[in-house]
Amino acid sequence: MKVLANDGVSQSGIDALEKVGFEVVTTTVAQEQLVDFINTNDIIALLVRSATKVRKDIIDGCPNLKLIGRGGVGMDNIDVNYAKEKGLHVINTPAASSESVAELVFAHLFGGVRFLYDANRNMPLDGDSKFKELKKAYAKGVELRGKTLGVIGFGRIGRATAKIALGVGMKVVYSDPFMEKATVTVPFYDGQAVHFDFKSTSKEDLLKEADFITVHVPAQKEYVIGKAEFQLMKDGVGIVNAARGGVIDEVALIDALENGKLSFAGLDVFESEPKPEIKILMHPSISLTPHIGAATGEAQNRIGLELATQIITLLK
Repeated sequence: MKVLANDGVSQSGIDALEKVGFEVVTTTVAQEQLVDFINTNDIIALLVRSATKVRKDIIDGCPNLKLIGRGGVGMDNIDVNYAKEKGLHVINTPAASSESVAELVFAHLFGGVRFLYDANRNMPLDGDSKFKELKKAYAKGVELRGKTLGVIGFGRIGRATAKIALGVGMKVVYSDPFMEKATVTVPFYDGQAVHFDFKSTSKEDLLKEADFITVHVPAQKEYVIGKAEFQLMKDGVGIVNAARGGVIDEVALIDALENGKLSFAGLDVFESEPKPEIKILMHPSISLTPHIGAATGEAQNRIGLELATQIITLLK
């Protein structure tokens, strides 16, 4: 039984599958050649991340395919309902990358409040000739401790982000229409843990209260944060999107940066991904990463093992 991991899979996942008799193919096949490759090589399970799209043409064109797996949380690159209607198993790994994404959010937040996104651009260019000017330019940093983090979407990643915020000493407020109450447990290295109980607030109240905002929602048909939402925020807010491109209106985002409503933005995902707009890429107040929220060795190992476990359960 052959599994095609078209966007790659960790060695831990490969080992777990091969141990019980699966053959794992890690060739990266071009989108337009997938149907032919799957049929020619008798592939029964297709594993993807965000690069490969699994639409109706692949589902209809590969009658021997039994399972589609997404190494990650969101499955907007898969026609999930259609695949299930055709009798295919569709799986993902909702728990595996939460901590990695949360840490990236805080990388953007820490970098934002201390201007690292801009300092790292300018120090190589002018650090030897304009050191004093740069020092003055980046002298008005702020601390995260004591500030309020607003979390829009309080699923696994939202709660993992809240854990770090609480550990840093921030106040956390969240808005999630599907989760009225939530408990977040912050564990420590010595086995101790502290539990925090929360109640969801409205998005409008969160936007008015938060000093920093992070968005953790699936792909949406409409913007979660647009012009009206930016107007509700305090002046000087920092915002991070490590969820999905298109949940924040990037035109309104640029306007909010230009008029001082936002002090900085951190973006790991983009509306026009994989070709982000030049205005976004060149803006001096945006911290940028190329959709790497789950791109840690630890997360990829967990993703590979979680996929392997589900495949073995469903197909073996």
